[in-house]
Amino acid sequence: MKTAKNVIFLLLVLQFCSIFGQSLSERTIVVIDPGHGGMDSGGLGINGMMEKDIVLQVAYEMVNLNEVFFNDKMDIYLTRYRDTLVSLSDRAKLAKGLKADLFISLHCNRSINPNASGVEVYAYQGKNPISNTSVWLGYGLQKELNGKLGFKSRGVKFADFQVLRETARVCPAVLVELGFLSHGDEAEYLLEWKSTRALALTILIGVEDYCAISN
Repeated sequence: MKTAKNVIFLLLVLQFCSIFGQSLSERTIVVIDPGHGGMDSGGLGINGMMEKDIVLQVAYEMVNLNEVFFNDKMDIYLTRYRDTLVSLSDRAKLAKGLKADLFISLHCNRSINPNASGVEVYAYQGKNPISNTSVWLGYGLQKELNGKLGFKSRGVKFADFQVLRETARVCPAVLVELGFLSHGDEAEYLLEWKSTRALALTILIGVEDYCAISN
């Protein structure tokens, strides 16, 4: 799985080199929330990797690849730039203060079942005018991660996570679980730098596609 996904990443690079300049017509404010941080390491992988480090690296790559492939047409802000613990309320406040267009919280999954695998996305379970667009965004990200990187799609689910509840009325908001740290192949995949770049680029493609359709 690791080799195949890294090959797909190289194909993604070639794809974006060929369509460079076909970016968003307006600057879209995207808040990326790398989960956990500081004393809160999040999940621990079977290979010793910590969730907080993986999601921060994916977030960094999203900032870098936005510059390389999208000519900085998206304004991307991170809720944390270092290994620090930021309160859930402060993460939501950043989205509110920036009047964000999208909010994406990044996490990794873990299960007592070593065979559990794939990517799942959460949207806020409450009803509000933005609920449907959050679900739409979630399905789009699932489609890209499945189609381009081969992750099993575990669906878009609903939850009352604080970080989603407090951003749900601001903009479309989702929480993405990027594979299982308890799964042998996925834990090994998440360990590699090329993999975090592939994840970052694929999420950006999903965001670009969502914005192109919704605008």
